[in-house]
Amino acid sequence: MKLSRSAAFSSALLLGAVLSLTGAGPARAARAAAVDYVALGDSYSSGVGAGEYDGSSGNCKRTSRAYPALWAAANTPASFTFAACAGARINEVTANQLGPLNAATDLISITVGGNDAGFSDVMTTCVLQSEANCLSRVAQSRDFDDTTLPGRLDSLYSAIRSKAPSARVVVLGYPRFYKLGGSCVAGLTENERRAINDGSDYLNAAVARRAAAHGFTFVDVAPAFTGHEICSGSSWLQSLNLLNLGASYHPTAAGQSGGYLPAFRSAA
Repeated sequence: MKLSRSAAFSSALLLGAVLSLTGAGPARAARAAAVDYVALGDSYSSGVGAGEYDGSSGNCKRTSRAYPALWAAANTPASFTFAACAGARINEVTANQLGPLNAATDLISITVGGNDAGFSDVMTTCVLQSEANCLSRVAQSRDFDDTTLPGRLDSLYSAIRSKAPSARVVVLGYPRFYKLGGSCVAGLTENERRAINDGSDYLNAAVARRAAAHGFTFVDVAPAFTGHEICSGSSWLQSLNLLNLGASYHPTAAGQSGGYLPAFRSAA
């Protein structure tokens, strides 16, 4: 049905009013463009595993395929500082990445804690040693999450809030790595895979508690990765990569764009 000129004009006015009331359209784009955004964290934020690393970032292995760069490209914020670095522990984020933060910073994203909790050593133990040693190493990591991790996160989160008092801080967690009962026919046992998944959940819960205590927003990425774990047949995570060990057990480009980016976008 073709609208009359007057009806079309009235519809246009109504649409404009709706967009204005809901904050959609130009108003939303203007708000995004006014944001000063800083991306902090470890390899899950720098984009290890996604490829096409920026040579100028050196061992930090930052890539335009990582969720912070993807969000910035889609939203063209007023400023974007990509400070995340592969291998970063909590104290290294504090020492090396907080320089860009200031009172004008509006948005911060961060993944951190996995390296402190010994993620790399857990996976090395589970891949190379016995099931008993694997389960024991995961238990040690969980104990660290209870006893030591909270204090380290509190120190970092307090420093972030001190430097950027008005910023929205989005803390993203880590995915579960394995689909239990999935397509893998070799490698780790199901008990090992279950323990690693439970260890990831335990770490996420510890991080979420400290984020909430500081008024930060925690985003659980595990739901976004459901159906795309290792052994799923459609994995968004690197498995053991003998040609590039550092990329092992990190999100692929699809994991960054299909998992982390929507999770961050929902909270940013």
